[in-house]
Amino acid sequence: MTTTLDQLAQRAGPDIIDQPDPMRFRALVVIAIAQLMIVLDASVVTIALPSAQQALHISVQNRQWALTAYTLAFGGLLLIGGRISDFLGRKRMFIISLLGFAAASALGGLAQNAGMLFGARALQGAFAAVMAPASLSLLTVTFTEARERARAFGVYGAVAGSGAAIGLVLGGLLTQYASWRWTLLINAPIAVVAALAASRFIRESKADGERRYDLPGAISVTGGLLLLVYGFTRAGSGGWGAPVTLALLAVGAALLVGFVLLERSSRAPLLPLRVVLDRNRGGSFLASLLVGIALMGTFLFLTYYLQGTLHYSALKSGFAFLPFSAGIIVSAMVASQLLPRTGPRLLMTGGLVMATAGLAWFTQIGVHTSYAAHVLPAELVVSLGLGFVFVPFSSTALVGVAPHDAGVASALVNATQQVGGSLGTALLNTIFTSAMASYLVAHHGAAAQAAAPVHGYAVGFVASAAVLALAMVVSATLVRASKTDLPAGEGLPIPA
Repeated sequence: MTTTLDQLAQRAGPDIIDQPDPMRFRALVVIAIAQLMIVLDASVVTIALPSAQQALHISVQNRQWALTAYTLAFGGLLLIGGRISDFLGRKRMFIISLLGFAAASALGGLAQNAGMLFGARALQGAFAAVMAPASLSLLTVTFTEARERARAFGVYGAVAGSGAAIGLVLGGLLTQYASWRWTLLINAPIAVVAALAASRFIRESKADGERRYDLPGAISVTGGLLLLVYGFTRAGSGGWGAPVTLALLAVGAALLVGFVLLERSSRAPLLPLRVVLDRNRGGSFLASLLVGIALMGTFLFLTYYLQGTLHYSALKSGFAFLPFSAGIIVSAMVASQLLPRTGPRLLMTGGLVMATAGLAWFTQIGVHTSYAAHVLPAELVVSLGLGFVFVPFSSTALVGVAPHDAGVASALVNATQQVGGSLGTALLNTIFTSAMASYLVAHHGAAAQAAAPVHGYAVGFVASAAVLALAMVVSATLVRASKTDLPAGEGLPIPA
C-alpha cells in the first residue's frame, strides 16, 4: 500500500489522541516486525519453491499456486481488510491477524501435500490483508506529533523496502541449512511474540462512520480472480480451447463484471468507481496491474533458471537477486527528487522503457550463459527502470482524489500489483509450460531436456516484456497529470 502521511491521518479519523503515547516507540518495533513478515513472505518462499516442489511432488503447472494463493488473497481482500480493521478496532484486528498469520504459517510449514501448502498460503494472504492496513492506521494514531510521525513512517518504509532483500537471503539460508519448511515455520513464533507485545504496547483505536461492509463485492472480485487464475492454470494442461478452461475463464470474467455492477449500486462500495474512472488515476492503476502481471512470473523463472540450469544453491540464488533490490532502492530515491520537477508521466514512461528493455535482455539467456554476462546486467536495467515507475504510481493514484477516498486510492496501488502478480504468474507459467512442451516435441535427446526449460523461460520473458510495453503505452497515453497536479508533500511512497 502506498500513501502519504496526511492521507493516513485523514483516514485514521478523529480518534487520534493529542497526548503522545508513552509506549509509542515500542509499538513501532512491533508494527515494523509485522510489516517485515508481510513483505518478505513472498520473496522467502520464491527462493524455497524449487525445494518445496520436489518435496511435495508439485507439478510444473501447479507450482505457481504457492505464490499466487498468497498474493491473490492479499490483493483481493486488502480493501475490505482495511475497513474491517478501522471499524472493529485496529489493535484487536492487528492481534487477531498476527495470530492467524502464525497459525497459517505453521500449517504451511507442516504441509504434507500441495493442497495443504496452497491453502495455508491463501490463509496467510487473507490475514495479511487485514494486518497491513491495520498497521498503517495504528502508526498514524500512535504518533501524533508531525516530526515523530514522519520518522516512524520512515522506519516503516525502510523495513518495507528492505523486506524483499532480507527475504531472499533468509529464504536461501533456511532452505540450504535447515529446510524449506522453515521459511514458513519461522513466522509462527515471531508472530505470536509480536501479538503478545502488541497487546501490551499498542492502544486501541477505531474510525467513526457508517459501518457497512461490501461482502458481496469482496466475494465477487476475489472469486472472479480465483477462477481466472485457475483457468490460466488449467490451460497449461488441457489447452486454451478445452471446455473446462473456457468455462472457468467465462465465469471468472462474469463475476468481475458483476463486481463492477455491484459497486455501482452499493451504498458502501468496496471500490468506489469514481476512484478509478479518472483518466490519470485509472491509467496509473492499469499500468500498476500490468507491471504486477509482468514481474512475479519473472522472479519465478529466474529462480528456476538459477537453481535448475546454473545449479546455484538456494543461498547463492538469494544473493544473486540482491542487485535487483538495490537497483529499485537507488532509482526510487532519485525518482522522489525528480518527481516534483518533471511530473509523473515522464518518469513512468521512461522507467517502463528501461524495464521492458531489461526483460528483453533476459530472453538471451541460454543453457551455458553466465550470471555476470546475462542475468546481472538485465537485473540492473529492469530494477533501475522500476524504481522510476513505483514512485509516480503512488502520486498519480492520489491526483484529484477526495480526502475520504484517499485510503482506497492508496490501497489500490498495492492491490493492483498483488492481483496482477497472481494473474501474471499463472498466465506466464502456463506460457512457459506450453513452450517447453512444444520444444520437446520438436527436439529430442539429452541436450533438448536441458534446453527445453530455458526456451520456456525465454518465451515467458518475451510475454513479460510485451506486457510492460503495454504498460508503457498506457502511461504515455492516459496519464496527463503535471507536476502542479501532484498532492503536496509527495516523496518516497510508503509501501505495505
